[in-house]
Amino acid sequence: MKTLINLFEDCVARYKDNVCLLEKKNNQYYGTTFHEVHEKVHQFGAGLVAMGVEKGDRIAMLVEGRNDWVVSELGIFYAGAINVPLSIKLTEPREIQFRLEHAGVRFIIISRHQAKKIVPIKDSLPKLEKLILLDPQPHYETWEISFASIMQMGKDLLEKDASKFNSRWATVAENDYANICYTSGTTADPKGIILSHRNYTANIEQSLSLFEIPPYWTTLLILPWDHAFAHTCGIYTLMSCGASMASVQVGETGMETLKNIPVNIKENRPYLLMSVPALAKNFKKNIEKGIRDKGALVEKLFNFALNVAYLHNGNGWNRGKGFRFLLKPLLALFDVILFKKVREGFGGRLEYFIGGGALLDIDLQRFFYAIGIPMYQGYGLTEASPVISANNPEKHKLGSSGTLVNNMDLKICDDHGNELPLGEKGEIVIRGENVMMGYWNNPEATADTIKDGWLYTGDLGYMDKDGFLYVLGRFKSLLIADDGEKFSPEGIEEALVQHSKFIEQCMLYNNQNAYTSALIYPNVPALKSWLAGRNMNTGDEDAAREIIQLIESQIDQFLAGGKFEDMFPHRWLPATFAILSEGFTEDNHLLNSTMKIVRPKINERFQEILLSMYTPQGKNIVNERNLQTIKQLLQ
Repeated sequence: MKTLINLFEDCVARYKDNVCLLEKKNNQYYGTTFHEVHEKVHQFGAGLVAMGVEKGDRIAMLVEGRNDWVVSELGIFYAGAINVPLSIKLTEPREIQFRLEHAGVRFIIISRHQAKKIVPIKDSLPKLEKLILLDPQPHYETWEISFASIMQMGKDLLEKDASKFNSRWATVAENDYANICYTSGTTADPKGIILSHRNYTANIEQSLSLFEIPPYWTTLLILPWDHAFAHTCGIYTLMSCGASMASVQVGETGMETLKNIPVNIKENRPYLLMSVPALAKNFKKNIEKGIRDKGALVEKLFNFALNVAYLHNGNGWNRGKGFRFLLKPLLALFDVILFKKVREGFGGRLEYFIGGGALLDIDLQRFFYAIGIPMYQGYGLTEASPVISANNPEKHKLGSSGTLVNNMDLKICDDHGNELPLGEKGEIVIRGENVMMGYWNNPEATADTIKDGWLYTGDLGYMDKDGFLYVLGRFKSLLIADDGEKFSPEGIEEALVQHSKFIEQCMLYNNQNAYTSALIYPNVPALKSWLAGRNMNTGDEDAAREIIQLIESQIDQFLAGGKFEDMFPHRWLPATFAILSEGFTEDNHLLNSTMKIVRPKINERFQEILLSMYTPQGKNIVNERNLQTIKQLLQ
């Protein structure tokens, strides 16, 4: 039997006195040992059984990362039930209602910050019986019950009839469902990804084939705990090694919680951190600001040191080889006088980041590698539990998504599902025990995604001769030219944003057209600052024209003669663009909860603008619509 329950019981037996969870209370972090967590889990699980939870029941969780997240989920497993973890980023009542209704949820475990989201929809959920409130309340409605009450019910059951609880969790098998994880619904209604206990334990074993985690290590689990990456790698993979995980101090607002992250990092001094591109960019910006604040001389020295490190490190695979060996003494000096001080901002013990969730810009990888805390890019998706590949300290190549985990097959297929030769680009298709059981109550989507045991990921990529996987973007979001040739847009979009302070967001479009176009949301403060430096009035039409030409110059950097001319095939760079008056956000549903753009919804929202760019008027970037939009943005 290889269930998450078995895994946890084994961890407790081996590491009972190790700190498992760290949480900040009364301005200080306190540790809870594996043995103490075990007692709480048994108590809560028994309480659920006493309350009438049956095997196979669905219980949702809408909770920020904290000790009770782990206690609650494990308690659900011990009761034989299925956890439906929900993202705390969900704000629309109908989005939450769909998931709860679709999964047939009986109970919701919820924190005080999230409880208000359920009140407007509870009467529309006939299967919902009670909210289990983690935080004490002065008054409880009839449809509410406190976490403490369930703990007491569990304590009573364990004292009077522990066999009832023990016999329940003993029936949980490895192919029983552990989670129903909902996608962000980028194309239609979100799908419920069913992950079994064995899906998780298999992926934990696979992840540990790439990384070694000593039992004394600690991490601060920054990502939302329902996120597949944080869930498998942050909670259970660390737990299986006897390591510790700390939760971020929850603020009264999301912004307050974000501001707590750098403080909490210094308090916990983690050995590793899990990150996504949005966080990585923020870390880099903060480091660069700290360097600038020390004066022009330090900034100049730091940038020189970075260039030395970039040259020495190469792509990681060839680090220090050939002539690069000569740079090692100089790099060691810079490490002592500069980079070591930067690392102290992360607590001084950070060995590396693991990057996931989306494609990570290679410049970010080079930067963190240079300062001595590499960000090892990985690749996966929730349907794969989620880890498929990753770079690691022993074997890495910047720009790739690393080597494959053990005990998993991978092939690259063309549009018709035929396997392609090594090095050719196609859809990434995998097979292994980490592949999901299917989509909840959605046999059609399951059949479209899993064929003969193979999971069709929908991602475009290829394998190189050294065994590294390269992920290029979504297979189904490809740019398709009028001659049928295809190209993934994500790398170009990322580069345009990364290398231009005037472009905030961008989406490329080409649906069998003669040329590629782009929707661009500009960085308005940067544009205003640029105009002020040129003593131009933001309301003038001349200023709007200048800005259009400025944005065009940013794209021209990637064309022949430009600074980045060799980064991409020129035919895929936008020949025209439309300026948008609004950006892509979670609130307008043009970004999903993992901060990826939702192409189908953007295409639908801006269909008229997209079509207009393939008219003679629209191809001319200095058109009336662009001019008016810029004037509106600058007001």
